[in-house]
Amino acid sequence: MIPPPIRIALLLAAVATIIWLSLAPTAALPGVSLWDKFEHAFAYLVLTLIGAWAFRATSWRLAAGLFVLGVGIEFAQALMGLGRQGDALDAIANSLGIVLGLGLARLIGELPMVKSRARGE
Repeated sequence: MIPPPIRIALLLAAVATIIWLSLAPTAALPGVSLWDKFEHAFAYLVLTLIGAWAFRATSWRLAAGLFVLGVGIEFAQALMGLGRQGDALDAIANSLGIVLGLGLARLIGELPMVKSRARGE
């Protein structure tokens, strides 16, 4: 079992990676050929799953925090140059990823746990 501080550190690293990928100049980014909205939804789905794992919960606070992050990044992109631009559809794709991530995390959390004699269950 991974201790909570390490899980939270992994979440923070994932958030920092998303922020960098979202705000770095377009010339500095790796070329990815997936559909842009899918990339946004997938990134926020993964962030949501990591957050649910880090905090062992699927909470509205996690969803709200990630939503604010996604919208904040879109505003930052709209205000900066460097070939970036804010897009409301990206924020919607981020939100869809959060919703799907919460649903998947809840589904995974409700799967029957395998009992183990080693853990005294």
